[in-house]
Amino acid sequence: MLTKKEQRLRRARQTRIRIANQGVARLMVNRTNLHIYATVVSACGTKVVATASSAEADVRKQLGATGKGGNVDAAQMIGKLIAEKAKKAGVEKVAFDRSGFAYHGRVKALADAAREAGLQF
Repeated sequence: MLTKKEQRLRRARQTRIRIANQGVARLMVNRTNLHIYATVVSACGTKVVATASSAEADVRKQLGATGKGGNVDAAQMIGKLIAEKAKKAGVEKVAFDRSGFAYHGRVKALADAAREAGLQF
């Protein structure tokens, strides 16, 4: 029987195979209990184009006194930030890689905020 982490990684592997065939940049999302991380990787998969996370000092200041990155508000902020950084680097179109996490809650909030900020999925 697979553990919870092994199940997630199995789902992630299947998604990454499909994305690799598309030949577009990939927006990867990783979440922990405390933080959420987003990374845009080039179409060839070798170069990191942009990163954003709720663990960054300036983002934690914007989150307020609590500085908590494990909530929907933080995910929305990271989605907007990653979209701005990707567009500045010249990436307009991405494939969304949720890394096997359910498209729900923080992951969905990050994706919606990135779309609103101008990234095309």
